[in-house]
This record gives sequence, C-alpha cells and structure tokens, in this order.
Amino acid sequence: MEVLAKETQLFRRDCVLQGFLIAALTAWTLVTGCTDSGTKPPTNQIDNVLRDAVEQKKVPGVVAMVATADGIVYQGAAGKQDVRGNIPMTNDSIFRIASMTKPVTSVAVMQLVERGQVKLDEPAGTYLPELSRVQVLEVPDAKIGKAKLRPPKTPITVRHLLSHTSGFGYEFFNLQLHDYVATGAVPSISQGGTGFLKAPILFDPGSRWEYGISTDWLGKLVEVVSGQSLEDYFRQHIFEPLGMADTFFNVPADKQGRLVTVHQRKDDGSLVETPPQPMKPAQFFSGGGGLHSTAGDYLKFTRMLLGGGQLGRTRILQSETVTLMEQNQIGDLTLRDIRSLAPQIVKDAVRIPGLLDKFGLGFAINTRPVDRGRTAGSLAWAGLYNTFFWIDPVRKTCSVIMMQMLPFMDDAPKAVLEEFESAVYASLAGSSHRQTK
Repeated sequence: MEVLAKETQLFRRDCVLQGFLIAALTAWTLVTGCTDSGTKPPTNQIDNVLRDAVEQKKVPGVVAMVATADGIVYQGAAGKQDVRGNIPMTNDSIFRIASMTKPVTSVAVMQLVERGQVKLDEPAGTYLPELSRVQVLEVPDAKIGKAKLRPPKTPITVRHLLSHTSGFGYEFFNLQLHDYVATGAVPSISQGGTGFLKAPILFDPGSRWEYGISTDWLGKLVEVVSGQSLEDYFRQHIFEPLGMADTFFNVPADKQGRLVTVHQRKDDGSLVETPPQPMKPAQFFSGGGGLHSTAGDYLKFTRMLLGGGQLGRTRILQSETVTLMEQNQIGDLTLRDIRSLAPQIVKDAVRIPGLLDKFGLGFAINTRPVDRGRTAGSLAWAGLYNTFFWIDPVRKTCSVIMMQMLPFMDDAPKAVLEEFESAVYASLAGSSHRQTK
C-alpha cells in the first residue's frame, strides 16, 4: 500500500466543485422510472428518453439507472425483454455485458496488488510464465507471408495489461493479426477455449495503446495468484460483498427466464430478434468478457468505485487504490478509433461516446468535459451488445444503461446513450436550480 499511496500523491488533485454539487445532488429525489406494466409514474427527462427510444423503434428495449453518493436516484425500463415472447423489459432483466467484465477483473487485480501478491510494474511473466515468452509480430510491407516474430524490447508488466498498452490486440480489430490468425499460426478467438491467448503482441509494450486480450490474461493472473477460479474469486471477493446476486458467467437455470434476447441490425436497416438459445456452460472464465448482469447489479459496482472503493459499510478497495485507477496511465499516448473487420458485430471506425482519450487501470478517461454531460476525469467503458456505464467523480454520480443488440455502436443505441447522458445532467442541473431558489 505504501507504493500505491506514493503514486496517488503524485496524481491527486482538488475537486473544487464538490461541495456545491453535493448540495445539488441531495435535492434530486428518487424516481421509480418508466415501466411497461401497471400504472406509469410521472415522467421526467430520462423516462422520455427511454420511452422515445422504444416508440421510435431505435431499440427493442432498454434499462437505465443513475446513482449519486446518496443512493439510487433513477431506475427505469422500457420496451421488451423478449419481443417474440411479449415479455416486458424490467429493472431486473439480465444482459450479456461482454467487455464490461473487464473493469471487474481490473478491480480483482488491484485487490491482489493491495495484498502485496501482485506488483504493477513487475513483469507479468513473473506470475504467468507464458508471458515471458511472448513475441512481437512484425509484418513488413503489410505482407503476412513475410511476417516474423521477435522478442519485445521490454517485458509486459501488469500495468501494461491493465492499461491496454501490452501490445495484445483483437483479431477482428487489427488486420495484421487477423491475417496472421487466418494462416492457422494461432487459434482464432471465435473457436472458443483459450487457444487465442497464444497470439503474439503487435508492438513493444508501452509504445502504443491497442484494445485487445490483455484483460483475459489478467483473468488468468487472478486465478494463478489466488488459487481460485475467476468465477469463485469474483463471487467471494466482489459479488457477494456488494450484493450482486444476479451477476454470473453461467446464469442459473431458475434465472434464465430473465435473459434479454439479442437483436441484430440487418443490411436493410431492419432489426431481427435472435431466438433464445439454451445456455451453454462457459468453456473458460474470461476476464475480458462473458459476464451476465443486471443494471442494478452493475450500478452497485459503479457506486462502490464512486464511493472510493466502498458501498455502504462494505469496502472492496482502499480509496488510494481507486484514485490510482482513475488516473491516466498511458502518458502522451491516446485512445485509437476501433477499426472493425466484422461490421456486423462492431461498427467500423467508432469510439465510445464521452470524449474518451486516456486510459487508467481498467477504465477509459475523458480529459475534456462532455457538452451537456460528464465532467473531465470521468471513467467509462462498454460492452459489445451496447451496454454502457460512466462514473463521474466530480459530479458524484454514476450511470448504467443497457441495451442488447448488434452491431456495437449501431447509430440507434449510440444516440440513446447520448440522449440519456444529456437527460441525466439536465436533471442534475434542474435539481441544482431548485435547490438554490
């Protein structure tokens, strides 16, 4: 902890707006939000965003929640959980949250750092010997036939893995890696299992930011260091302490009726619902994806981080650790647009809304304020099926919005996210105005 405290002191800064905003937030009273069943409560700006999203057929269904330091201030659901079955969306509908698994894994790693079992700047090969043998893929003149592998100039550290500067990529985002995998040199991630972890890195660690399989390696690190499966570790050290009773790799049979169906955008612009499929047990517990959760459960996780590692009387991380995770860890490097080689899954040339330009330890960061939205220094990330969250430490608020469709960053869910964010902060501003009258 001495190392963490020393690093935190270097990054710590004053939040001059905090006192004023706490008063404003306490004035924003709890609202139940919109639902599709029973009597509808009075609407507000956020209700309107969710209802319009469904009525205008932007998305089949959506759940959103907002909390401040004082507790939940908004929760609402609109549309259908299962269109074919005519099942309404509810606040406890269960979503595939995909890469929103990554922040959970990052928190698990930082717990091990706090216990002195892992060091951020230690070569990751200390804990996972396979990583000491990873090679850099070089493809001169973009010709995969001339590709060669060489040792990296510096070893991959745990900090590199947490900040996505390790050199690992995703084959569906990187053409060179895609073509290399296509030769059969390493297994594709689409084959399932863990064979994809044999992929080479794309550059020397620390020299670039690239979104990829780094957090899958961190999941393995948690298992090796803790001696538990990732599922068991999450359950014991994060989910049960926070009361996240609806978050799983494998959704229990008695809760599968709450799973939201997935819709796919077709070339003609139509949305087609994927028929529900029997749940298949996870082949491995992926630190980079694979969790299912509810908006309410994930809001508990974000509230813990907003609270400096504590939710209620339960402390998951020390406040100094959370402060460190919130800080830019990539220096002058910047986040890159995602170039998709599978546009039916991820729209090409996208960036998650929120002016995200830097990366901390497990979260993206915006260094500029968003117009009508979050303040600079907020944390955020997303999941493949269009689930999103952000944590705004200055405004002392966190928000989760979940939809379930492909491709990621389709125009419709992107617009809903942006409208939701504007409505959240308009509500904050409105409560501030009423408080000062």
